[in-house]
Amino acid sequence: MDHRETARILVAGSGPAGLIAALGFAETGFPVTLVGPEAAGPDARTTALMNPALKMLERLGILDRIRPHAAPLKVMRIVDATSRLIRGPTVTFRASEIDEEQFGLNVPNSVLNRALAEAVGAHAGIEWRKSMVEAWRLDADHAHAVLADGSEIEASLAVAADGRQSPAREAAGIRTSVRSYPQAALVLNFGHRSDHAFTSTEFHTETGPFTQVPLPGNRSSLVWVLEPDTARDLAALDDAELSTRVEQRMQSMLGRVSVEPGRQVYPLSAVSPWRFAQHRVALVGEAAHVFPPIGAQGLNLGIRDIDDLIGTASRNRSDPGAAKALATYDFKRRPDILARSSAVNLLNMSLLSDMLPAQLARSAGLGVLEEFAPLRAFFMREGLRPGSGFAAFFGGLRKPAES
Repeated sequence: MDHRETARILVAGSGPAGLIAALGFAETGFPVTLVGPEAAGPDARTTALMNPALKMLERLGILDRIRPHAAPLKVMRIVDATSRLIRGPTVTFRASEIDEEQFGLNVPNSVLNRALAEAVGAHAGIEWRKSMVEAWRLDADHAHAVLADGSEIEASLAVAADGRQSPAREAAGIRTSVRSYPQAALVLNFGHRSDHAFTSTEFHTETGPFTQVPLPGNRSSLVWVLEPDTARDLAALDDAELSTRVEQRMQSMLGRVSVEPGRQVYPLSAVSPWRFAQHRVALVGEAAHVFPPIGAQGLNLGIRDIDDLIGTASRNRSDPGAAKALATYDFKRRPDILARSSAVNLLNMSLLSDMLPAQLARSAGLGVLEEFAPLRAFFMREGLRPGSGFAAFFGGLRKPAES
């Protein structure tokens, strides 16, 4: 390939979003330099990847590597487990209702990270510099990254996949709105006596969601959102006592519970950049959006960032970091990111609110979803692919006229 005609891409950050971005750009024919160390230490978390994200991983040759270690998500359920005066009904979403075999797969992060890292390491089109960016210099024509070893990398486009505190975003002068929540997520995996039937259940509580997601066998992952002190206290309990607390919180739905080693606690916050690209830098993943873990949106939204950015860059191969190309990316991503992050933050705030109007609104919303199948199908389709719910709805309206 003639690299004089196809500009270099610099990907900053070697988490899942950075690894996927590096592979995606390289597979599209761009020379790529990835900067960031390999993942250090165990990660007991899991990631629910929806079908569109899985299709991208399939194109990158990753899906077959992770599928044997993942569990399909065929049913997703919301249970109002609050003790407030106004409570909503249980809402059940089935993939079969929208002619899908599954919504996606729940994948252990350790499995996903390893598969991505191996693919990146084996790709001839990716130079992986396992170092840190110490300084950025952004000029009219290039992004320059100075690494910890003193070397410098020059690229037309810098992809900021360097997390919620993103140094690349800061270097580009992109301002953010930051909100800290009085919540922390306790994350762990657990075994259980009963079969989960590939069903994920999100219990809504006064402190946030308690979300069980299936893993292979009689095992599940858990994200339990609590007040920070409570999360730390629970994490410090012995296995037997914590197992009892988890079983009680999920109303013994899966029978006897046995928590596994590897508990982690994460403070929750929301970060919303004012722009998603500027000065040779494009934001993806948590550099572009951070919000509470509700509805399996995080990495799925990040993969859509990457897909759209690659599409924009492919139409501007000689200079994918030009101002016009970045403006196109910003314009394309803005509606999706703002809609998803606003919806998640609003739902989270409604759980924390003791105000009766908020309780009424949430209860009414759940009630309509449970009773009105077309609306439920609309939200399921929109949850998988933005715009597909509208397409199916208006397609359905046209059918009688066409017959």
